[in-house]
Amino acid sequence: MAKQYETVIGLEVHVELATKTKIFCGCSTEFGGAANTHTCPVCTGMPGSLPVLNKQVVEYAMAVGLATNCSITQYCKFDRKNYFYPDNPQNYQISQLYLPICREGHVEIETAGGKKQVRIHEIHMEEDAGKLVHDDWEDCSLVDFNRSGVPLIEIVSEPDMRSAEEVIAYLEKLRMTIQYLGASDCKLNEGSMRADVNLSVREVGAAEFGTRTEMKNLNSFKAISRAIEAERERQIELLEEGKTVIQETRRWDDNKEYSYAMRSKEDAQDYRYFPDPDLVPVVISSEWIQEVKSRQPELQEEKAERYKKEFGIPDYDINIITGSKKLADLFEATTAICHNPKKVSNWLMVETMRLLKEKEMEPADITYTPENLAALIKLTEENAITSTVAKEVFEKMFTEDIDVEKFVEDNGLRTVNDESALRETVEQVIADNPQSVADYQAGKTKAIGFLVGQTMKAMRGKADPGLVNKILRELL
Repeated sequence: MAKQYETVIGLEVHVELATKTKIFCGCSTEFGGAANTHTCPVCTGMPGSLPVLNKQVVEYAMAVGLATNCSITQYCKFDRKNYFYPDNPQNYQISQLYLPICREGHVEIETAGGKKQVRIHEIHMEEDAGKLVHDDWEDCSLVDFNRSGVPLIEIVSEPDMRSAEEVIAYLEKLRMTIQYLGASDCKLNEGSMRADVNLSVREVGAAEFGTRTEMKNLNSFKAISRAIEAERERQIELLEEGKTVIQETRRWDDNKEYSYAMRSKEDAQDYRYFPDPDLVPVVISSEWIQEVKSRQPELQEEKAERYKKEFGIPDYDINIITGSKKLADLFEATTAICHNPKKVSNWLMVETMRLLKEKEMEPADITYTPENLAALIKLTEENAITSTVAKEVFEKMFTEDIDVEKFVEDNGLRTVNDESALRETVEQVIADNPQSVADYQAGKTKAIGFLVGQTMKAMRGKADPGLVNKILRELL
């Protein structure tokens, strides 16, 4: 009988914090910018320069810790992790090994298999490294230190996940929580959220974990899923052939759907950690923790509960809308203007979702304003525009954020309710379609549908369909 294997997965998730300036200096953290323009002696590691801790970094780290049920370490400090790499300006990274700011938390995830708690071992603060840019033309590597010193938190889970599905549910839960807190935008494509996957396999029922590998270079949820499946299969194959899995760091190539070894990794790899002599310990008072706690926003679960009581929209819609801070904010702001939660929810769930999918965008990329969506809903409610026109206007608003009312006026899109103008068009349609008229008079009532359609076409979708129907029946 074939052996049954179980996958054991733990994650290290790096999140760039949304501070305006870096963790130990006043340089900008903005993404992009010409190479090496967001730099100073501190973040380029110049001798004699001294780091000064950014208070906002500590507050964001605490906020994420509190939202993930961690205990806050009230006396914590920074350590130096020594390693030599071209994009690491001081030849060490300032991180936290011995006393990380948050410990022993958990988040609850839900998959097809039900609910489950994933434990968080710790969250620590550290600085990001620079970026190596490989120039194939000149056959050399250049270093851009703009990212160097951007504040990170690293969220280290326990090896509690057993499938790619659980991993994605955990990452989505973290991303949503952190976005709600405003601690980071968590854009995987810009590297502001990055996950390293530690994975091992073992026979079902075995007490010991197998040998784990660590996979890097994963910049989308799809890539993470593919990498987990591929690495699971690779390890099982090795074990089936009687070979051993080597503990190493592997790099995932998403185009080739293949991972290759980067370096072997010992548990006791000598980073020569020691307390950073330039930074004083961080003492966090109970009052400070309370203050951060009191500023925590309403998170997804509480929001969903409130929506059920307040807005009377379906649970499915509530889960999708509260699943993204951007959608929830849009929903609430638009509803506050037009007081029509069901209609707002419909526009978000149907047309907005359709266009996001078509254009491969994230909800965070939506640019239209609540004012414009409310104006569009008001125009359709008053029958000032037809549903066909409303969809056209919405597409325009989605891409260009036009002023809806002005656009409708300027392009003559208001519904024609003028009976005499409509009557003329209907008479013309009747004259042009004698066959349909004959069919209708011979008792084929469906033929009127064709005539309504032709009238709407002639009116460029701007006629009131009820009125068209009424006039047609009269004239026929």
